[in-house]
Amino acid sequence: MSGIFTKRELQVIGLSDRDEIVDTLRRALDAADDTERPGLARALALVEAAPARTEVELRGRWARERIEAAGVEVRADSVVAIRALRKSEPALSLAAALKLTKEAAEAPAR
Repeated sequence: MSGIFTKRELQVIGLSDRDEIVDTLRRALDAADDTERPGLARALALVEAAPARTEVELRGRWARERIEAAGVEVRADSVVAIRALRKSEPALSLAAALKLTKEAAEAPAR
């Protein structure tokens, strides 16, 4: 019976492709003709100007999107928000949903 009550760890990883997007845009800009160059230069400037996000910020945004999609207000420790997140992602443990809901409350709304 010792395995029944084991603690589950948070298993949501925030991923960002920002660096790869910047590299891809730079390569495209280097190979671009005169008609493509202004648009690619503008796209590169926009991506470079966007702030890099931490893993916590990425997870918070991810959780916020799911909670808000359920029509629920995002608040730390909100039972309704935690329930909405777990309904959206049934594999989340209660501890993971609680942590993600706190991160979602700290994440800026879009």
